Amino acid sequence: MTETVSSPPALAEPVPTAPAVVVTRRLPGWLAPAVLALLVLLIVIALVQAWSAQQRVRTLEQELVRRQQDSGRLSGEAQLMARQAQEVARDSAAKVALLEAKLSEVAIQRSQLEDLIQSLSRSRDENVLVDIDAGLRVAQQQAAITGSAEPLVAALKQADERLARYSQPRLDGVRRAIARDIDRVRSVGVADIGGLSIKVDEVVRLVDELPLLSQAEPRRETPKPAASAASVPRPSARSASPVGSTPTPVGGGLAELSDRLGALFDRVWGETRSLVRVSRVDNPDAMWLAPEQAFFLRENLKLRLLNARLAVLSRQFDAAQTDLLSAQQALERYFDRSSRRTTVALELVKQVAAGAHQVVLPRPDDTLAALATATAGR
Repeated sequence: MTETVSSPPALAEPVPTAPAVVVTRRLPGWLAPAVLALLVLLIVIALVQAWSAQQRVRTLEQELVRRQQDSGRLSGEAQLMARQAQEVARDSAAKVALLEAKLSEVAIQRSQLEDLIQSLSRSRDENVLVDIDAGLRVAQQQAAITGSAEPLVAALKQADERLARYSQPRLDGVRRAIARDIDRVRSVGVADIGGLSIKVDEVVRLVDELPLLSQAEPRRETPKPAASAASVPRPSARSASPVGSTPTPVGGGLAELSDRLGALFDRVWGETRSLVRVSRVDNPDAMWLAPEQAFFLRENLKLRLLNARLAVLSRQFDAAQTDLLSAQQALERYFDRSSRRTTVALELVKQVAAGAHQVVLPRPDDTLAALATATAGR
């Protein structure tokens, strides 16, 4: 082995250099075989490493092939499962849509059920107030239709009795309002339609029996009181007593004859007085009414009264007043007012005319306002 000695660094100024001297040394003899053996060992190790690497590579290739095959199989299975998953997803989506629809229906039903439960779970106070309010409104409509205050009064009384049984101090204001409305409704005079109709029917029935001024009824004399027992003539002794008895005195026959003559005179005088009648007639034209015209007069009077009855039933009191006034004038003009039947008919017509008037029924505003206040403050 040779060693080289390096030359010293060059100086700034050129210096003449001496020729280089190469020194060679001889290596020991055992070193070459050792180096050769080492090289051989390295080669063997390299060959072993190469064979091992080759085996490892082959093993890796086989593993890769196996894994590739497994991957392909798994990929096929994954694709199959993906298709199944897609089908399941579609089915699930359809089911979800159906469930959403069902859920929306259930939500609507739930809201309706909640409303129903809320309406059913109202307190007893509210139910009582609502029932009373509805009953009063229905009674008010019935009173407006029938023209009578009885339905409204009955509904107010029933509401007061119900609140009295319920016994709630906070509803005393409602009871006071009901009492005020009852007094106000009762203070209004409402026409008795049924009673007025009955009175008109009675007048219609009496029309055929009323005496006309032109056809007055014969005057009836007041019957005389019966004679006393002392003045009654006794039966003749001649007819009552047996043969051979005492004869009847002459005074008894004269008294009987006097009584008979007096009765005959009274009868003749009564007939004579009936031939002449003196009365006051305000309308002379009524005395000239012919018998055939009397029939039409009575029928026209009946029609007037029937029209008045229909007007009263339909609550057209203005028309009823007009017909009743015409009927009253006809009764006073053509019929004998000294007759008791005519007086009764005129009185009935006047009563109907006085009772057939329009009345506005009051509304139970105080009660309704009190009910609204109590319901709002529950």
